[in-house]
Amino acid sequence: GVGHGRSMGRPLFAFVGGFLIVNSFLLELIFPDFTFAARLSAALGAIALALPIVATAIRDLIEGRVYMNELVALAILAAFTSGNFQTAGIIAFFLLITIIIESHTASGAQRSIEDLIRLTPHATHRLKPDGSEEEVEVASLALNDVISVRPGENFPIDGTILSGESAVNQASITGESMPEDKAPGDEVYAGTMNISGSLQVRVTRLGKDTTLGKVQEMIRSAERNKTAIVRIIDRYAAYYTPLILMLAVVTWWLTGGNMDRVIALLVISCPCAVVLATPTTIVAAVAAAARLGVLIKNISHLELAGRIRTVVFDKTGTLTEGRLSVARLTPFGDVQQAELLRLAIALERYSNH
Repeated sequence: GVGHGRSMGRPLFAFVGGFLIVNSFLLELIFPDFTFAARLSAALGAIALALPIVATAIRDLIEGRVYMNELVALAILAAFTSGNFQTAGIIAFFLLITIIIESHTASGAQRSIEDLIRLTPHATHRLKPDGSEEEVEVASLALNDVISVRPGENFPIDGTILSGESAVNQASITGESMPEDKAPGDEVYAGTMNISGSLQVRVTRLGKDTTLGKVQEMIRSAERNKTAIVRIIDRYAAYYTPLILMLAVVTWWLTGGNMDRVIALLVISCPCAVVLATPTTIVAAVAAAARLGVLIKNISHLELAGRIRTVVFDKTGTLTEGRLSVARLTPFGDVQQAELLRLAIALERYSNH
């Protein structure tokens, strides 16, 4: 909830601040006499745009890291101190757009996780020692508990079948569209669907330890991963930022305290294009893959994907759409095809198959 609130807040800051900066330019152009109004609009716009960036920079420093954000925050503050509000606003606007784009990548991964979480039910039927069933929250289950899973229900945990036989759709875990027949002793996974029979299952893994839980953690780690080029930028930022600050001090000293020159140096040294380009391409790639149902485990693999020449699939099941249909009817003995079809439909009418 907190992350979502913050991601909603940033575009609002960017929109309001950007509007006020543009407004200040328009006031200067249309009403040259209204200098104060133009400066006030630019100042308010720059403050709205700078707040999220300065907050991010301070958080980085508290965590002991130095990235491009610190450099940009300094350029913005330097522009502020000398009254160049429009300059401060423009720098802040472009960096804020970068931050919004990066957080959008993260929220895309978050949405994928939410879709996966929906695959596991919140409640299930636990078997008491006397053989009767009670409805309980999945969170209250313990290892070795026995639960009953009816046809059409999803498994809430990883477990081993104790009794019953059924076909299970494991597409959410294996990608295999054909249901797999399960019998006592076989394993079942959280988030997969029990199709045909009623099963009693002993709990072997819960929550984050389940196969589905591991998939969710994989997506979260993809969100935290960075491509090789971004890692290079971050590594180079740790040296680049202090170097620029040293140059800024030298410039200030050589020009006899001329802040305009210092701001010019800080603004020029902000590698906005480099900072903006990489997250933009990553977002485009991750979003395109997600739309096609591909979850990317590690973003750095995207760079390798450009060099792929051959893809080998291990089985045809992976390449099907998952919608099963009757391919052929073969009557036995004297039964006519039409009669066989009528009987099949009569049987299937009250089934969830």
